[in-house]
Amino acid sequence: MNVFDDHELRRFHEVTERANAFERPFHSGWSLEEVKLELRRRDPIERGEAWAAYVGEAMVGGASVWFPLMDNLTKCWSDVGVDPNHRRQGVGSALVAGIVARMRQEGRTILVVESAYPIESRQDHPYRRFAEANGFTVAIDEIARILPLPTDPGLLRTLATEASPHHTAYRIESFTGDLPRELLTSYCTLNNQLGVDAPTGDVDFEAESMNPALWLERVAQEKEIGRARLTTVAIDGTGTVVAYTDLVVPPEPSPDVWQWGTLVHREHRGHRLGMAVKVRNLQQLAAAGTGRVHIRTSNAETNRHMVDINLRLGFEAIEVCPMFELRIDEGVAGPAGRNAQVRAATS
Repeated sequence: MNVFDDHELRRFHEVTERANAFERPFHSGWSLEEVKLELRRRDPIERGEAWAAYVGEAMVGGASVWFPLMDNLTKCWSDVGVDPNHRRQGVGSALVAGIVARMRQEGRTILVVESAYPIESRQDHPYRRFAEANGFTVAIDEIARILPLPTDPGLLRTLATEASPHHTAYRIESFTGDLPRELLTSYCTLNNQLGVDAPTGDVDFEAESMNPALWLERVAQEKEIGRARLTTVAIDGTGTVVAYTDLVVPPEPSPDVWQWGTLVHREHRGHRLGMAVKVRNLQQLAAAGTGRVHIRTSNAETNRHMVDINLRLGFEAIEVCPMFELRIDEGVAGPAGRNAQVRAATS
């Protein structure tokens, strides 16, 4: 498929959204404009490829594949989706086989794919059976949660008051969009550790390579497609960012706000900075008056500290989000469906 062909990309978006929304009442996906920018932009951090599966001229499935370019160079991550009306015909396996062949060309050995399905079906859901049939294993289970909006301002004040005596040596500051330049280096340094410090099960992530220049470019792209980023940080006495949390408000018509990373530097834990930055960011979101209905987040079940914070804030579990791992030097992708033809295009 050609990601610069508006008609083709619209078909890709429609097919993958139908796949992602199937039997998921709380699903909230990306807009077409967001997908356009993500697949067409040239990014020094990662390269994206879009794959589509066809039966005849009908597009029946699609996958986005991302190749890190500055770190984690043995890995790539992907989303794989098949139109619900064309499942159980080998389309998904054809997509996986095509991606694996492309990984071999690039010298990549680890494919990471995330999924989502009801918590009560976590052991035998068809998505899990499909993944295991294609050589994947469950690296870790995360639980997705939503927080209904608006948040209770009284609860936020109570939680802030409880936390404040524990972090008197730090200041808590909030920003919309850009961060002050004097904070960018330490923010990026901490942000790069999220994949290392957060529980990721069997997947061993390296620190990422975001720097201030790349971060400014990324935020400019977010503004271009109508995303608003709200960031709250904790700053120590040297002016260093030692904790942060990011909320992202996607463009309408999405009803949701996305909770992105939250991390406290390992040497500054025990001061309730995680609760402090999350509460302040929720207060910033309320003041912004976005009119959204939920905040979405997910955490590994083993990340008890962050899970406990989210539960106190009122987050409710909605589904399990497993991270599947395929080591292509060990596993073998399933058979390419006899009726599916797979084509890809780089952005």
